[in-house]
This record gives sequence, C-alpha cells and structure tokens, in this order.
Amino acid sequence: MTPRGDRPASLLLSCLVLGFGTTVAMWTIGYIGRFPLVNAPGWLLLGLLMLCLFIGGYLAGRFTERNWRGGLYTGLLVAVLNLLVLGSLLSGPRPGQIVPSAVWWLPGSLLASAVIAGCGGWLGWRTAGLASRPWLSQQGTGALAAITAAATFLLLVAGGIVTSNEAGLAVVDWPNSYGYNMFLYPLSRMTGGIYYEHVHRLLGSLVGLTTLVLAVHLQWSESRHWVRRFALVALGTVVLQGILGGLRVTGRFTLSTDPLEMAPNLILAIVHGILGQLFFGMAVSLAVFTSRRWRSGDPAVSRPAAAADRTLGICLIAILVIQLVLGAILRHMTGGLLVHITLAVIVILLTVAVGVRSWAHYQDVAILRRLGNALLFLITAQLALGLAALIATGIERSGEPPPPADIVLTTAHQACGALLLTCSVALTLWFFRLVTPET
Repeated sequence: MTPRGDRPASLLLSCLVLGFGTTVAMWTIGYIGRFPLVNAPGWLLLGLLMLCLFIGGYLAGRFTERNWRGGLYTGLLVAVLNLLVLGSLLSGPRPGQIVPSAVWWLPGSLLASAVIAGCGGWLGWRTAGLASRPWLSQQGTGALAAITAAATFLLLVAGGIVTSNEAGLAVVDWPNSYGYNMFLYPLSRMTGGIYYEHVHRLLGSLVGLTTLVLAVHLQWSESRHWVRRFALVALGTVVLQGILGGLRVTGRFTLSTDPLEMAPNLILAIVHGILGQLFFGMAVSLAVFTSRRWRSGDPAVSRPAAAADRTLGICLIAILVIQLVLGAILRHMTGGLLVHITLAVIVILLTVAVGVRSWAHYQDVAILRRLGNALLFLITAQLALGLAALIATGIERSGEPPPPADIVLTTAHQACGALLLTCSVALTLWFFRLVTPET
C-alpha cells in the first residue's frame, strides 16, 4: 500500500482542486458584478461566468490524465457547489416555498455546467503536451490549500465591506435570513446592506466547506501528524468563526426573526474580525506546509543571519497581531486611533527591516527574496492606504451613510493588513524551513 504523503493525486483530488478553484473564481466575478456600485448587465455577467467555467474545464483537460472527462467531472462539482447560491433563484415569495421551475433549474444547471466544462476539457486535452500534465498530480494538495486561502481572502474583503457599510446587522436573524433558509433567500431581496451581509454569510459557507474538504483530504493523504492536527484545528477555527459571526447578530442561539428578541454583541463582532484574519494566516500556513518545496528533501542552508531573521519574523508577526486587534477595535468602536497610529510606526520600521534583510541576505533563495520584496511593497501600500483612510474617515458627515471612497479605502486598508500578516507568517515559516543558523 502506498504510504501517506507519497500517494499521487487521484482524479478526485484533481477535480476538487479545479472544481473549488473555478467556484471561487466564479463567486468572485459574481460578487463584484452584482455589487451595487458595479451592477454589471446580466448578459455580461453570465458570459463571464460561463467563460470561467470553460477555463476550469480546459485546465482539467490539460492537467489531468482524463481528457474531456476531467472537465466534465469538474463542471459537475462546480454545479453542486453553486447550489449554495442557486437556491436564491428558486425560492418562492414566502419562506419554505420553492418555485415550480426548480424541477428544471436543478438538472439544467448540472447539465449545462458539465457540457461547458466538458468542452473546455476536450480542448485542453487536445492542446496539452504530455509534459504539462504531471503538474497537478505533484501539486494537488498544496493547490487545494492555496485555494482555501484565496477563498478566505475573498471572505475577509467581503467582511470588511460589511463593516465599512455598517451592515453587520442588516439581516436580523441567524442562521436563517428573515425566516428563509440561508441558502434560499431570494436574490430579489438582496439589496443594500442585506446584499453585503448575506453574501458574506454565503462566502463563509464556501470557506467552511473548502476547509472541511481540505482537512478530510489531509487526514487521508498526509504522513505528518502535526500537519493533520493543524488542519483539524483550522477546521475547528472556521466553525467557531461562523458561530461567532452568527452570535454577533443574535446574541444567543435562537430561530426568532423578531429584532426585539436579539441582543447584538459588539465584542463578538471584534473577536469575529480578529479570528477571521488569524484563520487566514492558518490557511496560508497550510498552503506553505503542503507545498512541494516544503516537502522536498532539500536540507536547510546554513546562514549567519538565520537566527536573527527568525527572531525578527516572530516579532513582526506578534506586533502585527496586536495592530490587528487595535484596528478591529478602531473600526467597530472608533477608539484607540492614537495607539493604532503609534504602533503603526513600529510596524513600518520592523517590516522594512525584515523585508530588506530578506532581500539582501538571501539573493540565492528565491522564496525568501520574493517574500521580502512583497513585504516592502505591502507596507508601502498599507501606509498610503492608512493615510488616505484616515483623511477620508476624518471628514464630518453626521447622519449620512459612508461614501464609496471611504468604503473602498477602509476595506483596502484592512485587506492589505491581512496580506501583510500572512506574508510575514509565510516568510517566517520559510526562514525555519530553508535556512539554519551557523554553528
């Protein structure tokens, strides 16, 4: 029997990678296209989604050994995952009702997705060289972990938009939505703050499902006990995150839809925001641990600066987490601005030091050099976004909703902070894997 960690990617894993990857891409397009500020025409949005599905099938045909069938299986998985949002088109005028056309919508969506992705798979298979096909079998688990991290980042951005629009309580109940099953809430009612909050919940479900699939796969395929346990911890964290998000709205476990019976909890909102970014760091860590480079037998190289760089990396992560907590308090309670700005100076100095050292001391270690460059880019962008957000939000607008510029700047500032934290986590992990102090 092939030992754990040495099993090649099966057709199932290949379809999981491409199916979840295509679904995340489609949801990203749909989320942006339906955004009130964008409001893309339906024909354009549908065309982009179908193109995305075709590309997913094409990649399945190119990077698996199953020719057009790989695309077909990928399309079927995408269709099943998209049932999480398809229900919004099938719900009737009252909770619990389903429109009669659902009888055709369900098999029709499965058939259409399979045909479109299958055609893409056939084209990918016909145009692929044999040398290009082993990639997925070598990188499958790491790719699935990277997709989990990408879906989590999309969720963080959506959560930041909810907070920036002050729409965290736009849907008064949980786990239902105004009495509807969450996955059957009508698309026609997703307007304004309800759209921001409800889509955030749907994205959370996708992230939870992706994490569950990754954790289960690792229990079967991963030979390292600590990685399997870490995957289970990540799964527990995302489940807890979902519960905290719901209790932030209701204050207790209840199926009531009466706002008077709810007790929204601001503290839970802060904890929910912090834990979301910490989970993003965990997802990125899993992507690092399951990558081909990490699993290679290449020994770490000895460098005189390794011990100092490891220590600086850990210090940077710690101070970024503290800054993250302060940022969450500032966004939800509008307090602690001076402390947040003061600590930002320390964050900038330490990030620049870590980034410059990574670039200067490890020119021959591509991962460390590139992550060091990424840190320098992100801290520059974060500083600019922070100053712009401070100016924008400092303008008095009593009683008025936040303008689009404020929403974009504050959300981008939060998202850039999350990328800065996870980049620091990845860099520090690679310090421990690729270099070792000289003795």
